[in-house]
Amino acid sequence: MTDVPARIHAAFAEAGVTGRLHALDIDSGAQLDVGADQPVCTASVHKLCLLVALHEQAAAGRLDLGEQVECPPAGRTAGSTGLAAMLDSARLSLRDIAYLMMAVSDNAAADLLLHRVGLDAVNRTTARLGLTRTHAVHTFGDLLATIREDAGPAGVRALADPHVIARLRALDPARTNRSTPRDMTRLLGAVWRDEACTPEHGAAVRRLLGLQVWPHRLAAGFPFDDVHVAGKTGSLPTVRNEVGVVEYPDGGRYAVAVFTRTPNPAATLPAADAVIGTAARIAVDALRAGRGTG
Repeated sequence: MTDVPARIHAAFAEAGVTGRLHALDIDSGAQLDVGADQPVCTASVHKLCLLVALHEQAAAGRLDLGEQVECPPAGRTAGSTGLAAMLDSARLSLRDIAYLMMAVSDNAAADLLLHRVGLDAVNRTTARLGLTRTHAVHTFGDLLATIREDAGPAGVRALADPHVIARLRALDPARTNRSTPRDMTRLLGAVWRDEACTPEHGAAVRRLLGLQVWPHRLAAGFPFDDVHVAGKTGSLPTVRNEVGVVEYPDGGRYAVAVFTRTPNPAATLPAADAVIGTAARIAVDALRAGRGTG
């Protein structure tokens, strides 16, 4: 597998991004490292950490996933999906709010859960699982507020200026929600082996990851009806991430974490999205070849 990191770097370069990747065979422990210990901004990938913390608290009896929560439109965290985009009041269970957070990356849903769970509890969960490089600093509303503050009075138009991009706290792993690719595959491995939660709650976490609607990043590398991809994306200006698990019909299970940055602040960059799947496929193919599954 000595040439595999070079192939992954070449794919990143062709797509106009810099990237970090870790891939893990969940059962054998075989792994592939392309800058896997570099700190990265998690963006919405951190919703996975929140989801695991939510289910940890539910398993301990500290909350009921069926608890009903009022979701008034006033004060909702901004976003383009789910409750964040809705105009009317809603009443949902914690379980269904978690679905919106994971399936469509709803920021308002995530902050409703954070209000119930707390940032400290999220950090205790990641610490318990040995994710020493993973830390939640902001709610998602606060993270977006730092972007507005750092962009200044010109607002979103200022994000076309590389000097503005360079000063965004949300893009600095030292000052925002952060992790490493290796920490994220460790978390995914723990979820798939029922080490992060009880089996009942681990199954619930896996189900929600499998309901994500976005097919254009990690899943794009595995366009097969009999290969299942479950994941969580994360996006910020110049940032495109996804972490997830790829499951083959022969029982092979591979956790993959890909974090990328591009100098282009455009919201639509198909090549930058697709290379996440390309890099993941190269890594998983190499792991499968190493264990003799072709």
